Amino acid sequence: MTKFEHWKHLWATWDLRLVVLGSLFLQILLIFSAPLRKRVSRVWISIPIWLAYLLADMATTFAVGLISKSQGQTDKFGPFAYPDLLAFWAPFLLVHLGGPDTITAFALEDNELWLRHLLGLVFQCGAVIYAFFQSFPYKTLWPPTVLMFFAGLIKYAERTRALYLASSRRFKESLLTEPDPGPNYAKLMDEYTSKIEARLPTKIEMIPEPSRANRIGNKEDWLRNNTRDFFLKRTSRDAFKVVEVELNFFYEVLYTKATVVQKEIGYIFRFLSFSLNCAAIALFKYYVKKKEFAMIDIGISYTLLLGAIALDLVAFTMVLYSDWTAVTLTSYEHPNWFIRILKRLLRVNRVRWPKEAGKESRCFLFEKIMQIVRLRWSESLSKFNLINYCLHPRSKWWETTIDFFGLTNMLDGMKYVKTEDFNDDLRDLIFEELKMKSELADDLETAKEIFSARGDWILRFESCTDLLRWVNEVDFDESLIMWHIATELCYSTNEGSKCTNDRNTNAGNPSVAHEKNFRELSKLLSDYMLYLLILQATMLSTVAGIGQIRFRDTSAEAKKFFLGRKIRKSGVGSNCCLKIFSFWKCFYGDELEKGQENELQKRACESILAVNTAVEPVAVKGDRSKSILFDACMLAKDMKKLESKRMWEIVSKVWVELLSYAASHCRANTHAAQLSKGGQLLTLVWLLMAHLGLGNQFQISEGHARAKLIVRK
Repeated sequence: MTKFEHWKHLWATWDLRLVVLGSLFLQILLIFSAPLRKRVSRVWISIPIWLAYLLADMATTFAVGLISKSQGQTDKFGPFAYPDLLAFWAPFLLVHLGGPDTITAFALEDNELWLRHLLGLVFQCGAVIYAFFQSFPYKTLWPPTVLMFFAGLIKYAERTRALYLASSRRFKESLLTEPDPGPNYAKLMDEYTSKIEARLPTKIEMIPEPSRANRIGNKEDWLRNNTRDFFLKRTSRDAFKVVEVELNFFYEVLYTKATVVQKEIGYIFRFLSFSLNCAAIALFKYYVKKKEFAMIDIGISYTLLLGAIALDLVAFTMVLYSDWTAVTLTSYEHPNWFIRILKRLLRVNRVRWPKEAGKESRCFLFEKIMQIVRLRWSESLSKFNLINYCLHPRSKWWETTIDFFGLTNMLDGMKYVKTEDFNDDLRDLIFEELKMKSELADDLETAKEIFSARGDWILRFESCTDLLRWVNEVDFDESLIMWHIATELCYSTNEGSKCTNDRNTNAGNPSVAHEKNFRELSKLLSDYMLYLLILQATMLSTVAGIGQIRFRDTSAEAKKFFLGRKIRKSGVGSNCCLKIFSFWKCFYGDELEKGQENELQKRACESILAVNTAVEPVAVKGDRSKSILFDACMLAKDMKKLESKRMWEIVSKVWVELLSYAASHCRANTHAAQLSKGGQLLTLVWLLMAHLGLGNQFQISEGHARAKLIVRK
């Protein structure tokens, strides 16, 4: 036997065993790692989960094909020598195709493929049945095989049903009310005609229906007024927690089996599936004694059986401690003894995953795990800064190379994007601004005015009319980039930058601490909004206009300006030699120490502000280039005319308004797509605005009256 034949024989002996065990491993990996998608917005989390999600279906399909093809063949070895054992393994692959409860769809678009999965269910069941009948003459393991087939059928059907319910068309239909044909117009008109022909003085009047009016009135009060009042009475922390829970429900509806499992029929089928697994392992232990199988194959069979039972137990535990169960148990007005005991055992009223969980542990890994587990979204903001991007460009040949392979956007995210935790100060600022506007929006016209504002409303409210032209006379994307650059120019050159980061130092000077707070929040929102515009363009696609073109032209002018003023050359210093010889430096560009980088940023901003902008840039450059670098410089100079403390307060509120405008004009399906990528602050603001009555919802008025014939005397 040649070496090639030896390896071929070895692969033919172990391929099915490895694929089956690999499929089980992928199921275990997915059930624990898939929930991390809504909590962590990191590539090193999403890519492995994506690979596992794709490989799980590929591995099971490949294994079913191997089993079906091998049945009826001769000169077999390894597990192929036992057709009845192969037939017993086949239903487990149906169980694996059903997937874990924690993930049915990786992306929102996967839900639209429910029909493909339904067709796959039919064909895969057919392949398993074919393998079963091919092995039927051996009659050794057919009872546990049948039980596992029905368990696998339930699992696969659950996944297909979950995908169907989460598909866009079906999801929209689920939000519709029951059809209302209205009053019987034909019957009423027949009566009206007969009375007119009888020459009776008859007329039709609309008579209110008291019971219906009260019922509908209460419903509208809850949906429109009570919800708004509820959030107006909440603290910012509580309001955001409610929104986070709601978005968590949306995530589970769209990406998991929650809508299928969290129902009475779902509980029944889940209990039936678990019972079939337990019965199958008992029958397998009984029947396996009647025939000699290879010990390795018996071990694999028990691994598959115990794995199926363990996955069901883990899924059941997750269901018990889910928000769905908590809501169900607390919805009973008069709970019986069983519900009360269950609530006590599950500690439903506890602070669910407090922020300090795991802090007392000395284990760093456990502490990090608990910090992630407590999250319902990533609670972090990605930041992208235009000045920093222009100060640290890649070499031209490397830029051309990665652009050829379509990697620019991904590598930009790795090099230029930083993350920062979503802090309490930012949460309070956003909520207080939205709360104030909600209280002022008593009528529909005011609500529409606030909804369509993108910085101009707060500028008028604060009597800063000199800055209005930088909002009203430009497009949204142009305004966003200009305010971003102007914020950076003021941030890097403003005297507030001299404030220390030590809270204790600033505690004795409330004015300095207050100014620093608004200054830092303005900077954070500015970088976050530019990140959305440039690297998450789909979220702002409805309002972005030619934002990408403006950003590229502005960046090109900034790079040219910095090169002409030799800012980068003097800032890099001794790192030039390292750049020549180090590929890592070529990939990541200039790596400066924090202090050096801040100093370089400050020098760059001072150089821009030093340019004479007495003449409008468009009058000198024309409108061929869409660069707005020095328009932003003019805006920064106008901002600096304000007193520093008041300037940063106004700027932070302008950014909140720009954030609100972007959130309310982002498509709902785009918000939903972000739920599986760690979530975005923009999505939380969108839902919070809707609850506060600041959204652009279309309201359908329901009538409270019915037509009645009245005979005049």
